[in-house]
Amino acid sequence: MKKTHTKSEGILSRIAFFMTPIDGRYEDLLKGNKKLNIIKDLTAGLIVAMVAIPLAMGFAMASGLRPEQGIVGGAVAGLLGALFGGSKYQVYGPTAAFIPVIGGLMATYNHSFLILVSILAGTLLMICGVGKFGRIVALVPHSIVVGFTIGISIVIAFSQLGEIFGFKEKIGYGLLQQIQKTMLYLPDANWFAFALALITFALCKTLIRFSAFIPAPLIALGVGWLVSSTLWKSNGLILIKDKYGAIPTDFLVITTPQLPAMTASVVFDLVYYVLAIFIVAAIESLLCSRMADRLANNTGIPYNPNKELWGQGMVNIITPLFNGFPHTGALARTAVNIKVGAVSPLAGIAKFTFKLLMAAFLATYLEQVPMACIGGILLYVANGMVKRKEIREVLESKNPCHILLMIYTAAAVPLWGFMPAVLTAIVIFVIMVLLGWVKKPLLQDIPVPAQTPAKRIMETV
Repeated sequence: MKKTHTKSEGILSRIAFFMTPIDGRYEDLLKGNKKLNIIKDLTAGLIVAMVAIPLAMGFAMASGLRPEQGIVGGAVAGLLGALFGGSKYQVYGPTAAFIPVIGGLMATYNHSFLILVSILAGTLLMICGVGKFGRIVALVPHSIVVGFTIGISIVIAFSQLGEIFGFKEKIGYGLLQQIQKTMLYLPDANWFAFALALITFALCKTLIRFSAFIPAPLIALGVGWLVSSTLWKSNGLILIKDKYGAIPTDFLVITTPQLPAMTASVVFDLVYYVLAIFIVAAIESLLCSRMADRLANNTGIPYNPNKELWGQGMVNIITPLFNGFPHTGALARTAVNIKVGAVSPLAGIAKFTFKLLMAAFLATYLEQVPMACIGGILLYVANGMVKRKEIREVLESKNPCHILLMIYTAAAVPLWGFMPAVLTAIVIFVIMVLLGWVKKPLLQDIPVPAQTPAKRIMETV
């Protein structure tokens, strides 16, 4: 009886800690020049907000949603993640990995069903955080993660062929269908749209090399807007407002979940999409948190994987209710956040404010951006997801099993979809482990930073 009582007290104390917004993650804000640190965080929040607006719009539209849903959702997720997440530096928002999952759901169901699925997935994430399952997610082998990332980049690139070539018809979902439709509609392509997509891609790719302080995607959108409203005004470019209408500035829109009539098919899809969102959110957020600590050379309190899962759960329960959709840790925006000097979650809180203010001010201009620019930005995102260094690491492992896992996952994601690809890859990996072909990963294999008393608090709860 005493043991049960102690266990319940441990869970309650863990939940109390997870619900504390001001925790050890702000330690670096109080070191040295406090005013300068605050300025660093505010500057980082502003830069990330400028980078995030076009990406959020693009991810939302690629997922079958409206552009403002990405803007508002990304802002709300950024605030919740900064308050209740487990990382000092991580930026939260819509990510590329969710595109095939959300896009597939929206092709069959509506936004209300997506909200229900996200709330259930968020609840599962919070339960896993309380149950201290954060480090277990790290058992997924690196080869599968790399293959998954490559596969998602292929999905994103091919999903934007319609925007890049300026097609008026939809090319749909599914790699083979997209290739088939592209070949069918290619004689009617708008080559001005194609040129603008390439210009957008080149601007993003080039400007980011000069400085992390340059919001390359936002500048690319500005160039696209300028060209489409002047030189190429009469060249048939499809604008965001042509496809989605005006972008509203009333961001306080509450939407509620809704369950359709229950059939065997609906139950299957409900379980499928809940698990898909749960897996993507858990893996990507924890990988992003781990990457952020390395990139920032964090020598203080490390990210807390269990608190991160709790925070992800809150993000995916609350964000969709504000007319949003599932979000997670964003690798590229987190990297920008660190490179421009963020030292604490205050940067994420600042991003929330700056993003909504800028979106309200720029809404009239954003709706006049050509869809080809969105296609070019997402092509840039897809290109950036494929890391040669990570592929080389798998290849240089000289383990044919891991090389096979990477290639299999990379091909299976665009061909069969996220869940079948990842689950079968994990099953194959487990079989390889049981046969002794690859080393069995152990929890103690996962590196844990040296602990001071303050670090132990973050690690143990």
